[in-house]
Amino acid sequence: MSKSLQAIRGMNDILPEQTPLWRYFEGTVARLLDNYGYKQIRMPIVEFTELFKRSIGEVTDIVEKEMYTFEDRNGDSLTLRPEGTAACVRAVLEHGITGGGQVQKLWYIGPMFRHERPQKGRYRQFHQIGLEVFNLDGPDIDAELITMTWRLWGELGIRDAVKLELNSLGTSDSRGRYREALVEYLSAHHDKLDEDSQRRLKTNPLRVLDTKNADTQAVLVNAPKMADYLDDESRAHFEGLKARLDAVGIPYVLNPKLVRGLDYYSKTVFEWVTDKLGAQGTVCAGGRYDGLVEQMGGKPTTGVGFAMGIERLVLMLETLEQIPEEISRQVDVYLCAFGEEAELAGLALAERVRDQLPNLRLQVNAGAGSFKSQFKKADKSGALYALILGDDEMAQQVVGFKPLRGQGEQQSIAWDALAAHLATCVVQG
Repeated sequence: MSKSLQAIRGMNDILPEQTPLWRYFEGTVARLLDNYGYKQIRMPIVEFTELFKRSIGEVTDIVEKEMYTFEDRNGDSLTLRPEGTAACVRAVLEHGITGGGQVQKLWYIGPMFRHERPQKGRYRQFHQIGLEVFNLDGPDIDAELITMTWRLWGELGIRDAVKLELNSLGTSDSRGRYREALVEYLSAHHDKLDEDSQRRLKTNPLRVLDTKNADTQAVLVNAPKMADYLDDESRAHFEGLKARLDAVGIPYVLNPKLVRGLDYYSKTVFEWVTDKLGAQGTVCAGGRYDGLVEQMGGKPTTGVGFAMGIERLVLMLETLEQIPEEISRQVDVYLCAFGEEAELAGLALAERVRDQLPNLRLQVNAGAGSFKSQFKKADKSGALYALILGDDEMAQQVVGFKPLRGQGEQQSIAWDALAAHLATCVVQG
């Protein structure tokens, strides 16, 4: 017997009963970004592999172990994008939209791909919403990104379940001095480091700070601190960011071990974390990458951004039961028609109502059926009300109006008064 077809491990279908919550989350974010003046950009999901090697860093875990890379028919090495910043930088460079110091405030949404061990909240195909801002170098724009996410958590009802962690990585020069001091310290304790940290000590020593190994964490207690190596410019920038967050009233925790997993970060880095999702605690993260555009062949251009994981935030909404009632109801009104003449009249009536109430979720029964079967489908749809068209209603040019979810008697509504009646009842319902 042949093996049944199924999705690739770690790449999941999002089923019809799940998509309303996804659409609610995505729509909430999109409206918020519109209100703050951000414009959407859409990039391909496949890029030349060299893009990610140059931007993310060849000795990062993502490039070394996690990318989906393949050779196409032309012999080019291509990669499914593991993150969005590099692709966005490539796009703005290719189309010249940041030239001459033009400020660009962009956002994107879509799937990313990393070959990781699948677990709850961590998948091989996952979805992100990302923001990138170019040619603004002050702490005010860093603060705006964080403030937007703070507002988003409030709108979603999850603000009490997340915590903001902050750090500054300084400039490349100050980070280089810190890296030397950290390597010297860790080398003196080499035998106490876990195997992964010993490897990172030679390739990407700052990532040792991010280890989850308890023994290595114990070694790091007395390790040099990045804050002691910050240059004056980075220190002033970080103080300016904290002052703005204090002014808005956004609480934060300073985390000197926060380094992020990508080589291009400088100065501000931040993460929004939660203890509601088990091991996968980061729901939104980002920071500043002032040298990345130049590193990728462009003129010196400052940049800052973040990405949030849609799967994890949807899971948070479910875990915390922050799902608006209307999300679980996909139909407001269900129209039942009995007989061909009633079906034709019902179709025309439904379209007139939709013209007058474009936001009304009105489902017309398809497939005919008895009175009992149509009402069973109406109830299963989750609709608040059923509309009934039969011989009696046709003769009087009325429609039966029956509440399905609460008290109230069935009544008859004239066809030309139906839209006005529904506008009142559905809003109140």
